[in-house]
Amino acid sequence: MLSGPCCVNRPSTETCTIARRFRPQPKDTGKRLRVNDQIRISPIRLIDDENEQVGVIALDEAKQRARNAGLDLVEVSPNSEPPVCRIMDYGKWKYAQRKKEQKAKAHAKQSELKGMRLRPKIDDHDLGIKVNKARAFLEDGDKVQFTMLFRGREMAHQNLGMRTMHDVIASLEDVSKVEAPPKMMGRRMTMVLAPDKKHKTEKPKADQPATEPVEAGAR
Repeated sequence: MLSGPCCVNRPSTETCTIARRFRPQPKDTGKRLRVNDQIRISPIRLIDDENEQVGVIALDEAKQRARNAGLDLVEVSPNSEPPVCRIMDYGKWKYAQRKKEQKAKAHAKQSELKGMRLRPKIDDHDLGIKVNKARAFLEDGDKVQFTMLFRGREMAHQNLGMRTMHDVIASLEDVSKVEAPPKMMGRRMTMVLAPDKKHKTEKPKADQPATEPVEAGAR
């Protein structure tokens, strides 16, 4: 008999070998399911390899059906009464799950923090350009940090800087939310806006003309 954790209380070498072969690894992706001889509860509700409901049968009979089909018996719903098992190619299923997760990760975009610098006395044209760039970042799912640096006598015009920051918030309120409000730190005033798709307004539905009931027998 083979040695190792999977052989504890295993009656034969054949049983241990099957368990070692189909034991899910901790680093595998997807659901961790009991397979073949890891399944203990009997009876079970069986779904065959054609996705047909077989019904409630003894565990040993279900295992035999899986062996005859050259496939695996997989416990897909362990908390049901009785547990639900399916006959399938477990290795092929695990491979499909890994590919699906890899594809999802590849398409998942990580949010970035984009930086935008402003001046205390920025003119309307330059501010409009900055706001448009920030809007593009926000619509792409990125956060935007606005930074305004005060030099020398500009420290006396912090109110202008705060007013500009609030103008930016108002201009972008349809696509953003304030994650960090304007705050003065030394000679810098900063704030952070985050994407907020909830603020996008839905297009109003066209009014549907009222329909009059048709009289019985009308042609």
